[in-house]
Amino acid sequence: MDWSQSLRLIAPEETLSIAGLILLLVAAWGGDKASRLISILAVAALVAAGAFAAPALCGGAMGPDATAFFGQIHADAFASFAKILIYISAAVALIVAPSFFERAGAMRAEYPVLIVFAALGMGIMVSAGDLMSLYIGLEMNSLAAYVLASFLRTDGRSAEAGLKYFVLGALASGILLFGMSLTYGFTGTTSFEGIHDALQGGLSHGALFGLVFMLAGLAFKISAVPFHMWTPDVYEGAPTPVTTFFATAAKVAAVCLTMRVMLVAFGGQQAAWQQIVIFLALASIVIGALGAIGQSNIKRLMAYSSINNVGFILVGLAAATPQGASAMLFYLAIYIAMSIGGFLVILMMRDEAGNPVEEISNFAGLSRTRPGLALGMLCVMFSLAGIPPFFGFWSKLLVFNAAVNAGLMPLAFIGFAASVIGAFYYLKVVKVMYFDEPADVVKGESDFWHKAMLVVACLVMSPLGYFLTKWLGSLTQTAASALFIAP
Repeated sequence: MDWSQSLRLIAPEETLSIAGLILLLVAAWGGDKASRLISILAVAALVAAGAFAAPALCGGAMGPDATAFFGQIHADAFASFAKILIYISAAVALIVAPSFFERAGAMRAEYPVLIVFAALGMGIMVSAGDLMSLYIGLEMNSLAAYVLASFLRTDGRSAEAGLKYFVLGALASGILLFGMSLTYGFTGTTSFEGIHDALQGGLSHGALFGLVFMLAGLAFKISAVPFHMWTPDVYEGAPTPVTTFFATAAKVAAVCLTMRVMLVAFGGQQAAWQQIVIFLALASIVIGALGAIGQSNIKRLMAYSSINNVGFILVGLAAATPQGASAMLFYLAIYIAMSIGGFLVILMMRDEAGNPVEEISNFAGLSRTRPGLALGMLCVMFSLAGIPPFFGFWSKLLVFNAAVNAGLMPLAFIGFAASVIGAFYYLKVVKVMYFDEPADVVKGESDFWHKAMLVVACLVMSPLGYFLTKWLGSLTQTAASALFIAP
């Protein structure tokens, strides 16, 4: 193994590791007064890490040339695409945080440091080529995420969210670790390629149990039904910038990790896991849609929307083809824009005293009192619902098309029919904003950066987003093809 080559391939992780340690020292010396400076430096570190990751995506890196440390890390085009999405989401979570936390008197220097280390763990997760590196990245991300969920120490909801996330997250990690140990025991290796080769002769009962337990642990991380229980409570209780981070970066990392495990390590045993994934997809689509209908809190509604969208993303995984994997990555990219836009609007919903306005009933008549915010939320809701001509429609079309081409016509039909249920609660929010009498509760002024990023997100979600189709489709196809290189 060429150590210099390996160190070059993990340049994004090295950048974030060094930056995180330096920022930790700055936080210790400067205290909370230096929190804005640390946030700016953290964003710069994420931009630098993204710049180091981009060449692998643009150059279509894959195979042995993109493998570091005896196969522990795969710095291929797939990992680079996921990392760029993660770093963008983390940067947004850093930019929107100061104004939110300062109003609550809770902006602390540790916040950007935790975001950097969580992003570092996520980068290791999506690059993992071995069960050991998978678990190291997962735990590095999880430990930071547990603290972030309970970051508002004076808020009972935040403390509850952090406790629930920790307890259920620890349970899921234990389930995943048990599945990994079974897989190792019955294949004799922790390498994804080694597992793939060991299972070519067939899947033993022990290895099958290992697969099921690993898939259950990963399903918790992506909040797929029936492992979704934590999502509404954590989304509602966690500070909104943290919820934004969980809904975007954490979702990308968990979904991409699941893709690599299923399509690489267990890629030769599709018949064993395809039916499970189909169930997870359909259950998430239906339960996510039905659960959202009765919600009165916008953050809880977005949580169920997240569960619903995970179901659509898993339709692409059920196809188990390069086209399905490419459709999943395309969907993730658009979903990031939709989630960022949605939570930016939520952050901008404040009353005269600067308190967050999260009850949907308080959005009544928003189109007449704050037309810009209402238009932003309309773009988010229509795009999440997949209503043409908004860009969210194209992402759903791609995953259904991949399912049809893979011979999964019933799955595509049921998923398409169930998506109609989801349109109800999205349109309910639009109806409240545009047709109800004004509640005149949302009066707080919005920050410049919030407005600027919302405009960008809305442009991506709008019909103008279709101009990105060819470019983004090319990138996702390049990234997906890295998962289907023969071990």
